[in-house]
Amino acid sequence: MTKVALFKQDGSNAGDIELNASVFGVEPNNNVITDAVLMQRASMRQGTHAVKNRSAVSGGGKKPWRQKGTGRARQGSIRSPQWRGGGVVFGPTPRSYAYKMPKKAYRLALKSVLSQKVLDSSLVVVDALSFDAPKTKEFKAVLNNLNVNEKTLVVLDDDNANAALAARNLENVTVMTAKGVNVLDVINNDKLIVVQSALAQVEEVLA
Repeated sequence: MTKVALFKQDGSNAGDIELNASVFGVEPNNNVITDAVLMQRASMRQGTHAVKNRSAVSGGGKKPWRQKGTGRARQGSIRSPQWRGGGVVFGPTPRSYAYKMPKKAYRLALKSVLSQKVLDSSLVVVDALSFDAPKTKEFKAVLNNLNVNEKTLVVLDDDNANAALAARNLENVTVMTAKGVNVLDVINNDKLIVVQSALAQVEEVLA
């Protein structure tokens, strides 16, 4: 088992907490991490690019000149691709770039990035984040108490609605529930703050 410090909301130490070594103590696999990042970034592409082919551009119903006898090359339409204003050949069409990688490989990638946070001492576990009202100022105070100034991913459980609302206005802070934890967001943030109850949910799914 891997141990890390457990903090309270005010920044004081609440002892240590044991992490599941099968989730937070694996050897990071850079290959599957790369595959997972590429998959997620591909899935985020809109794929709304489009061009007009010769059937979509206007005009071109009439043959420009007769087939033979003019001395010019034969033409069937002024909207053929070789004409100015003609259709585009083999241009991009709307499509989805999304694809899926094997579940076991993605789970290994997620375990790898979480384990890397532990190795880098970038994982901060908090026993609870409790707010009477969604006040951004109060959440900022919590970050100061924990000495967190970097780009941060905060993982909450489903009962932390006030905390989620309080943090969403803060620059460089991303908030999500345990169900939404993913490779790309973990990598994109320098610090990872996890509420103890959300940590249990992550371990339950990945262990």
